[in-house]
Amino acid sequence: MSQVHDYKSRLSDPASRKFETFSYLPPLSKEKIREQVEYLLKKGWNPAIEHTEPENAFDHYWYMWKLPMFGETDVDKVLAEAEACHKANPDNHVRLVGYDNFKQSQGTALVIYRGKTV
Repeated sequence: MSQVHDYKSRLSDPASRKFETFSYLPPLSKEKIREQVEYLLKKGWNPAIEHTEPENAFDHYWYMWKLPMFGETDVDKVLAEAEACHKANPDNHVRLVGYDNFKQSQGTALVIYRGKTV
């Protein structure tokens, strides 16, 4: 049986907080973020960009950056919107969400830019 690792993520330590599976890995490079957007679009999911202040990441709904990009198929357009959101809100976390029309739920959600922690 493999050993289970305990990642020291604590509410009292903002720098240790984890958001989803990818946050336990090293930060995603621009190429890896692009691959995630490509995957999301290949699945037929509608991309959306959300952001929030680091201190509110667990307690509140995230702010939607514009409307979801229904029917968008251009990876570069999705990446440009994510970058625009990050530039407009440099201290906020920014996440990419993929909405699955058929299952009426999120197919994926991952933080692609981390804001400054306290």
